[in-house]
Amino acid sequence: MTTTDHGTADHDAQSGYFPAGMPRQLDYTPAAVPEILLSSAKRYPDRAAFVDGDDTITFSELLARASRLAQRLAADGAGPGRVVAIQLPNTLDFPVAYFGALLTGSAVTLVNPLQPAPALARQLMDAQAHLLITHPAHLTAAIETAADLDLTRILITGVTWAGPATDEQLATAGEVVADAAQPRFTSFDSAITAPTAESPAEAPGTEPSASAEAAPSFTPVLAHSDDVAHYQFTGGTTGRSKAVRVVHRNVIDNVTQVAAWRLHSRIERDEDGDLALIPIETLGEPLLRPGVGVAIQVPPLFHAQGIASIALFALGGVTTVLTGRFRPDTFIDLCDRWQAEYTSGNPPMYLALAAHAAQTGRTAPTIRAAMSGAAPLDATSLGKITEVMPNAIVGEGYGLTEGTCVVTASDITVGGTRKPGTVGIPISDTQVEVRSADGTEVLPTGREGELWVRGPQVTAGYADAPELTAAQFVDGWLRTGDVASIDSAGFVRIHDRAKDMLLYKGYNVYPRELEDILSSHPNVAQAAVVGRPDADVGEVPIAFVVHRPDATPADDPQAGASQATASQAGTSQAGASRPESSPGDTDAQVLMDWFAGQVLPYQKVREVHFVDALPTSTAGKVLKTELRARL
Repeated sequence: MTTTDHGTADHDAQSGYFPAGMPRQLDYTPAAVPEILLSSAKRYPDRAAFVDGDDTITFSELLARASRLAQRLAADGAGPGRVVAIQLPNTLDFPVAYFGALLTGSAVTLVNPLQPAPALARQLMDAQAHLLITHPAHLTAAIETAADLDLTRILITGVTWAGPATDEQLATAGEVVADAAQPRFTSFDSAITAPTAESPAEAPGTEPSASAEAAPSFTPVLAHSDDVAHYQFTGGTTGRSKAVRVVHRNVIDNVTQVAAWRLHSRIERDEDGDLALIPIETLGEPLLRPGVGVAIQVPPLFHAQGIASIALFALGGVTTVLTGRFRPDTFIDLCDRWQAEYTSGNPPMYLALAAHAAQTGRTAPTIRAAMSGAAPLDATSLGKITEVMPNAIVGEGYGLTEGTCVVTASDITVGGTRKPGTVGIPISDTQVEVRSADGTEVLPTGREGELWVRGPQVTAGYADAPELTAAQFVDGWLRTGDVASIDSAGFVRIHDRAKDMLLYKGYNVYPRELEDILSSHPNVAQAAVVGRPDADVGEVPIAFVVHRPDATPADDPQAGASQATASQAGTSQAGASRPESSPGDTDAQVLMDWFAGQVLPYQKVREVHFVDALPTSTAGKVLKTELRARL
């Protein structure tokens, strides 16, 4: 067995509570991420890997389809040093695309499928993507983007129960694939199907034929542990999207850590050289059982949490059930149908389930472990969750893209100690400190300061951003930008988020990105975005805007701090775009309509307040505390 001891955490110094029987230090096996699937397809060949409505794919079928896709991607130039972009919702095709790309030795960049064309283009350019895998429901942005980018191939998947599309969207996909003038567009299903005389290549929207499951001849190209696996985009501490370099070692090591905490297993190679889970006897049976367990996957797979779940569940032979667009009734139905024992989500999701249970009396008694992240759970919310999941242990955790995924977690062993309102304790081989603002002083127990993290999951920095990397990754430590405190038992509490980041329905919203877009409007001189607390969604983005001197809103504003206001409550602005707006028609609603066409739905500003000037400090920094006080 080849293992690596990273030696990153001084656990004697990191004193405090730790789960009984849990190894504080683990051995790490160098491997490429697709080895997870290669191993699981041998160990659990006939076990359901993913479920999408009435469609199920086994681990052996998943490998066959991914290998067939890899064969096609390689023919189109995928391989070491190349990047494949995946712009898909949670569907059965997502894991096929993910593992298929990695089997070529390429890196992947995971795209929010709701990205508008300008944002999609920026991400593909920043990641230097060569190929794109997209979905009929999100093809419009891909078509607009393709006109300006040198993409070798654009593959369009079909639709599934979890990832539907309208008839019009399907028709567009079929037309694009059939258009000889656009040879870059190809059917994804044809790429994962072995063409035969009886089985011609399928068009988007059809199911792959049985020949898709035939064992392909493609030989996997396994990347080195220190090669990039994911260019995962995040806002960073500046609020501008950056591509985090997540290498294969980061993914494998973080999965190793979480496998110990959630599957009660360590990872090593078996006699055939495949990755294998070995039970940690001191921990007993886990709530999520390898080779037996079923997990309900609600969070988007393109998120760091989602992609970490794919790797963990595949390694553990856990069946992943996709929910499609979250609905409490559907969630309960799936839990009952598949006897699911594990799930994860955020407080708004769990509270929606609790409200549904209160109305209908329907609960999810099969769930044994429910993980919550993105925002803290208060005691009242925790109580509501246990009402809808009466047999579940509820755990909280903390992670960030620059830390691959998981940094701290709750002890969900039976009899373990959990503290509501905290994000648990550092997982194995992970060290955390709370430091002063300048990073030079480690603060005492209970003091609030900036959270610093060190461990094998800390990534390799940002792509093409050496100054930002040097500022955030210091001597093996990652400065998170999050304000936290650590109590005497070692439990971590997050008090604030990176810089001025907002949280809307569990989504990170970075004001700087919104401000830059607002300021790009020809009639806007300055803009600042702050969050206003909202009991239902977390925080809603509110914009304060200064007009250019020669621009006058149509609704002549009155002087004052809040000159003109419009609200998007109950209004759908998706797709609106008025870049041609003249100074005379840029009132609050017009500006919001234009802005909505530039951003994702959860990034929309819900109100615009026109002001004469933004309050600033003597150093010229916008005083957002004053703006929040005006709300």
